[in-house]
Amino acid sequence: MKLFAIFVVRNKTQPAKALAEAKDVSSFGFFQRSSVGEFMTFMAQTIAERTKAGQRQSIEESNYIGHVYARTEGVAGVVITDKDYPTRVAFGLLNKVLDEFTTRYPNIDRLVPSNSPSSSATEQVCSYPELQQYLVTYQDPKQADTIMMVQRELDETKIILHKTIESVLERGEKMESLVERSGELSTQSRIFYKTAKKQNACCVIS
Repeated sequence: MKLFAIFVVRNKTQPAKALAEAKDVSSFGFFQRSSVGEFMTFMAQTIAERTKAGQRQSIEESNYIGHVYARTEGVAGVVITDKDYPTRVAFGLLNKVLDEFTTRYPNIDRLVPSNSPSSSATEQVCSYPELQQYLVTYQDPKQADTIMMVQRELDETKIILHKTIESVLERGEKMESLVERSGELSTQSRIFYKTAKKQNACCVIS
């Protein structure tokens, strides 16, 4: 079981933008890590943008599962895991992260990512270093589940399981076309995605 990444994404306006993130790509080959990391960000923003406020869903793309929870405040949390990671733990983590984040930053519209310094007096640079610690702590779902016992009442009936990425795209859209047009992905990452897709091994851990 593996937790690869945690994202907080502003999805009220399009295109969606990751405000805070933590990734662990150490299980991938050295030369793949940059491309895998870029694709995780791209996937998180894509599914957050297409998830309605109040909705929880788990979306499969290759060997990744993107668990997403969109809040009414205009922000969504996304965790990317392998297929063995427990869904309930993933959504418990998302609840915790989004509760903390929206308490710390009640005005989502003013936020800019930490790697994008504010360009005006009305903007606020986002800082959420706790995500990196959560990425470590929640690698062990059993330990994490103990931490989250107070959140065991999660209403799993609201979670739509095992949707494919194509099912959340707009009619006629293809993931390959989005990848090709994306300004978030480098040329190297787009080539990596195409090659991995052909080999059906996009997210195989080396």
